[in-house]
Amino acid sequence: MIPRVAKSGRDIPVETQLLLLEAREDSALNDETIESAIDNTSYILLLPVLDGEFRTSLQGCSTNELQFCVESGDPNVQSSQLLEAVFVNSGSNPFELIKESIKILEKHKGTFSHIDWKKIPANLDWFGWCPWDAFYTEVSPQGIIEGLQSLSAGGCPARFLIIDDGWQDTVNEFLKEGDLLKDGVQFATRLVDIKENKKFKNIKTDVADNDLHGFIKYIKETYGLKFVYMWHALVGYWGGLHPTSEALKKYNTKIVYPIQSPGNIGNLRDIAMDGLEKYGVGIVDPSKIKEFYNDLHSYLASKGVDGVKVDVQNVIETMASGYGGRVSLVRQYQLALEDSIAGNFKDNNLICFMSHNSDYIYSSKKSAVARVSEDFMPREPTVQTLHIAAVSFNSLLLGEIVVPDWDMFHSNHETAEFHGAARAIGGCGVYVSDKPGMHDFKILKKLVLQDGSILRARYAARPTRDTLFEDPVMDGKSLMKIWNLNKLAGVVGVFNCQGAGTWPCIEIPLKNLELESNPKAITGFVSPSNVEFLEEITGENWIGECVLYAFNSGSLYRLPKNGKVDVTLGVLQCEIYTVSPVREYNRVVHFAPIGLIDMYNSGGAIEALSYSNSGSSECVVEIKGPGCGRFGAYSKTKPKFCLVNGKEVEFDYDIKNGFLTFKLSPCLVGETNWHETEFYY
Repeated sequence: MIPRVAKSGRDIPVETQLLLLEAREDSALNDETIESAIDNTSYILLLPVLDGEFRTSLQGCSTNELQFCVESGDPNVQSSQLLEAVFVNSGSNPFELIKESIKILEKHKGTFSHIDWKKIPANLDWFGWCPWDAFYTEVSPQGIIEGLQSLSAGGCPARFLIIDDGWQDTVNEFLKEGDLLKDGVQFATRLVDIKENKKFKNIKTDVADNDLHGFIKYIKETYGLKFVYMWHALVGYWGGLHPTSEALKKYNTKIVYPIQSPGNIGNLRDIAMDGLEKYGVGIVDPSKIKEFYNDLHSYLASKGVDGVKVDVQNVIETMASGYGGRVSLVRQYQLALEDSIAGNFKDNNLICFMSHNSDYIYSSKKSAVARVSEDFMPREPTVQTLHIAAVSFNSLLLGEIVVPDWDMFHSNHETAEFHGAARAIGGCGVYVSDKPGMHDFKILKKLVLQDGSILRARYAARPTRDTLFEDPVMDGKSLMKIWNLNKLAGVVGVFNCQGAGTWPCIEIPLKNLELESNPKAITGFVSPSNVEFLEEITGENWIGECVLYAFNSGSLYRLPKNGKVDVTLGVLQCEIYTVSPVREYNRVVHFAPIGLIDMYNSGGAIEALSYSNSGSSECVVEIKGPGCGRFGAYSKTKPKFCLVNGKEVEFDYDIKNGFLTFKLSPCLVGETNWHETEFYY
């Protein structure tokens, strides 16, 4: 799923799953102030939803009209009318509007749950590694050990591991040794057993020979892993189950040939789906799907596995003919999957992949984490900027249903800082797919604390309100701005996504070709008002102003809430701004904590802020939080002294801008360094 910005009905593409309209009063069109533009703007939201056995999407037409496209995916499931095909709502705040609308639908439909009510998996707060890009399907126990060892040795221990595609017992009867991959034949591979393949059965470690259970126990104990997930497809494997497998015969597998609807192929064709359409999928008898998931997951749980990443979820919508339609079949699979996760794993440990269709969205009762974009593609230079923009915009919808998964990235990639900074403020898990020994620890240490935890923001990061109707990839002038909140500070990421790629399915204007051949820097602005719901964290001592700290430049600004700071970025450059409300204590002390200033999401290191006075003129400001390294804060006046965990520390103070910094003592790798800091005035 990707965004599209348009000004006429004909530009609304097929398969549109959310349509947001901006309506301004004439006087607002030329408003120069942020505040007046916001006051004179309204938003209209259209959400095509599920109605019984039918699913709706939106599309424009040449006469600039909006059409509803309704389908069941099964010629035997038909109707002459639908009463609740599209939900329409309006409001003055687009983020409140979308959240409120999803919650209304949740209550009315009863088929899905808002993210606020779901159990959030604990692994999201820990740094992870997935060996997919390192080994692809050639993943092996020895390769996994090498990767975990190299990350630990560099001071960024992985606490979360995904053993991706490559551990299962499969066969491809259409692909002979030495054959060239063509027509998507590789996706016709089918599962022949729920148990692991021979690579993971007799495993040699420096302790003893192990089976899968012993291997997982070994890597957890040796490298401090807290969570190990295993990959599988929603239908077992890409091509499903092998129908003649003796080990799987009780699931009554049948070869079904997917039928892609016009909507599926109306934007882009996909080699995986085209391959499955040609070779078929071994689908479990729907009456047996609960049993299949329970057998698979209980087996993995018995081996010490903590959860699963479930891929290829989009295939079910194309296989519904004869099974009661796509809505019914997707929901049946989704509920069976969620029930199995709840019964076999702790903490709702499930990541859903390739699940952007509204059939999944409005059937997700328990699943709390899902990929919200196309894959990170390290070898495709023209999609790096698209990835950042797509995740941000897709999170407008999906972020109300799940915690968005931004996918892994490479710390030693030429766009590593671009991707790393985005994930730091994304409110998501952070994991990489580096090859063992090929890491950039300068990047990783801006994301990962010494104990392997990360500073995760509170919400799904989304585009700022003033960029919702701009194209940050192709208009040649707009910067991508993304906002989020921490417990006591906001954060805005600014990214130049222009000139390094173009959206698919759009005719490329001449100006974009010129921009790509001669990329240029773009200037925009950032403001404290770019952070929505800032009042949630300001507290009663806020004086209506904020401090902005720019991570890369190290600049510090004090501004009113609607003030602006210019920012100029070259292609694939970014800047992260911590937005900290200025609070007044004792009438004279103006203070704003910034956090760990060597971390992308500096403000994520501030867990608590309080103040006290002794009844005299003395005032004490206290901060609590994790981590070590350089800590920064704004203070209008210089403190008398500073204590960290009861011991006085030296600090630097810039009288010109009030920037106060000091060093928190380092801790050993793997240890949590919780600190309590007191500033005395």
